[in-house]
Amino acid sequence: MKLVVASNNAKKRKEIAAILGSLGIEIVPVEQTVFIEVEENADSFAGNARKKAEAFAAANGCAALADDSGLCVDVLGGAPGVYSSRFAGGNASDTDNNAKLLEALNGTEDRAAHFACALYLCQPDGDSLSAEGRVEGFIRRAPSGESGFGYDPLFFCPELGKVFAEASAEEKASVSHRGRALRIMAERLKADAII
Repeated sequence: MKLVVASNNAKKRKEIAAILGSLGIEIVPVEQTVFIEVEENADSFAGNARKKAEAFAAANGCAALADDSGLCVDVLGGAPGVYSSRFAGGNASDTDNNAKLLEALNGTEDRAAHFACALYLCQPDGDSLSAEGRVEGFIRRAPSGESGFGYDPLFFCPELGKVFAEASAEEKASVSHRGRALRIMAERLKADAII
């Protein structure tokens, strides 16, 4: 099975390839993928993932996998949520988003949060599979670590005993929201004999 990944994020693509590639799925290289802009205006991670997967499957003529994921902070009513990548504005950097999050939590003791990931795999004929993953943690008061991306320097994962940005790629994938969703997706692909 050939699969396009609806993402320009190299670290996301690597994480996806590491898990799904082991099933014998051929991940289409980014430079051979027809990329299209898909407006992520759904009110849920699952809705955005579905929109992207359907659009990429149609544009590339093969199966497409999309994810939408983000950070949800309890005391902020689930924000930044679907706006995680643009929490500080449309062209915000990871540093900008982290700074805005710390500002929003300034003086707050309740820092419970979770990362959520929704995956959607769509075939050109419309057949589809979906999976979701989640990891609990809390937001540190200052960033640390050099690895990862997004909110990884602030998200402390009790299962690892460190922030995601201090974890190796393998450690993070073992507990991360995307890693969990990908392992569920891999099991569903095997069970449905799609590959």
